[in-house]
Amino acid sequence: MTIEELKAKASSLPLSPGVYIMRDEENRVIYVGKAKKLRNRVSQYFLDTASHSPKTRMMVSKIHHFDVIIASSEFEALVLECAQIKRYMPKYNILLKDDKGYPYIRLDMKAPYPKLELASRPADDNAVYYGPFGSRGITQNLIDAIKKALKLPACSKQFPKDLGKGRPCLNYHLNQCSGWCQKVNPEVEYREAMEQARQLLSGNYKQLSDSIRKQMQAAADSWNFELAASLRDRISSIDALSKKQFVTAGNVSETDAIGYGQTESKACFAVLHFSGGELVDKDYEILTADDKESAVSSLLKQYYLSRGFAPKTILLPFQVADSALFAELLQQQYGKKTVIKVPQRGDNVRLMELACKNAQEEAERITNKEDRNKAILTMLQKMLAVPSVHRMESYDISNISGTDNVASMVVFVDGKPCKSDYKRFKVELGGMQDDYGSMRQVLTRRFSDFLSGDKGFEEKPDLLLIDGGSSHAKVAEEVLSLYDLQIPIFGMVKDDRHRTRALITADGREIRIDNQQAIFSLIGSIQEQTHRFAISYHRKLRSKRLRYSELDQIPGIGPKRKQELLKHFSSIAAIKMATLAELEHYLPHNAANAVYQYFHPSEG
Repeated sequence: MTIEELKAKASSLPLSPGVYIMRDEENRVIYVGKAKKLRNRVSQYFLDTASHSPKTRMMVSKIHHFDVIIASSEFEALVLECAQIKRYMPKYNILLKDDKGYPYIRLDMKAPYPKLELASRPADDNAVYYGPFGSRGITQNLIDAIKKALKLPACSKQFPKDLGKGRPCLNYHLNQCSGWCQKVNPEVEYREAMEQARQLLSGNYKQLSDSIRKQMQAAADSWNFELAASLRDRISSIDALSKKQFVTAGNVSETDAIGYGQTESKACFAVLHFSGGELVDKDYEILTADDKESAVSSLLKQYYLSRGFAPKTILLPFQVADSALFAELLQQQYGKKTVIKVPQRGDNVRLMELACKNAQEEAERITNKEDRNKAILTMLQKMLAVPSVHRMESYDISNISGTDNVASMVVFVDGKPCKSDYKRFKVELGGMQDDYGSMRQVLTRRFSDFLSGDKGFEEKPDLLLIDGGSSHAKVAEEVLSLYDLQIPIFGMVKDDRHRTRALITADGREIRIDNQQAIFSLIGSIQEQTHRFAISYHRKLRSKRLRYSELDQIPGIGPKRKQELLKHFSSIAAIKMATLAELEHYLPHNAANAVYQYFHPSEG
């Protein structure tokens, strides 16, 4: 639709409440909004574009057509708007990056060996969920405290699979675990301890403490003083736990203060959670600077409708549209009243100011960091005299004497690692050690895939960084010339401490970077990640090869002797060619003879 057609359609809309859904040429939803009067609100987008913010002008330029949903009331329109935003996650709506809710503790007593687990939200799985609690930190602390009080396992062992396997961990020796992994058929005793955990989560501290005290007395009466002492310690831990008052409604904030801070380029939406007058947790969301009333209004809805719980009071830094309607929606969804207000005096003003101060500091912190990052990239671009350093790709080779040849491709976009684009390559060179040949093979595969448009390789880099000197850069240059690609290439030259001290071109021109600390740190980080990514893959393949080889078939050759042989001969092929005398340098005569006869059966 043309802009005139969009105007005409907007002017024909009714003066009714409802939701409008903007779509682009490919019918993708790019914006969802709510209106008290659809005709007036939607027409504003197409009548006075000069007064729009840059973001709104960009959004309007992408609109191809729009749909509307008529609502019976403004409240119904609000509900529809929230549902449509959650469904489509439109590009031009302000969106939360993280929608996890207040955490819960999950306990499935139907499992043979139940576990206390942290869960983002209750699921329909017949387990019992306790909470919600104020933050993941508070919840994990509670789980850890209960495990410690009841001496439950805090390790990664799985029961009953790991019963009787291995030695007990440090927690057992610190008297913080009963050593369940060392017991034979501890299910009944274990379930008894988990039942006590269930009582703690239900808040039955006194009832549980009294019950254990009776057991302690009975143990003492029968002269089982060791058990009595253990039960006494458990009572002390439970009493201490009850005083912390973890399992109370106060762990979910009674008051949330919403703060908003903004710089020229960034904004921050911050939420401080207060319980009993004390700050218990903080959340924040960084976003592009925008109209603050619109930003707070949008994020307020998404934040509380995704978390499964709302506090008694929400304090706002300024009035936002629909706050009264939204309070009504929260009450309808969660079954209790939430007051949303802008504080005018007293302690609530102080809480609000603190929230705004936190938001402003976060916005300034992230702005300073991004500005600094842009300055470093601009400096690097000028230093290297290249058109762009937006996407940098770095390559490294790893092998030992030609075995398990691998390479890594690490990607930095705008100076930050883009781990989703990292790639690993397995290089096939017939057991030879040839770093130049390996680099040629890897880059040939990478750029042939680029020209083919293969998934994961469709992005063209602005700069190539090769671990090595001018000869490595020359190899990369030769590969690119085969594909008629013009991409700046630099080798990374290391100092005697294995740090990149300079970048070097294929013709040997060095550009020193160790006198520019910011660039030295950036290139050093890229080089270190590239090397670590390559070496981790090499070790994985080498470990797999060491675990499984022909040597496993030879009697008398265990893991230690196999490792010793591969360490000295590097490959199975070299072991096959070794003489009996050479093998006897590293193995006893019988074992060496077994290896020799295995590979030379005709000589036996």
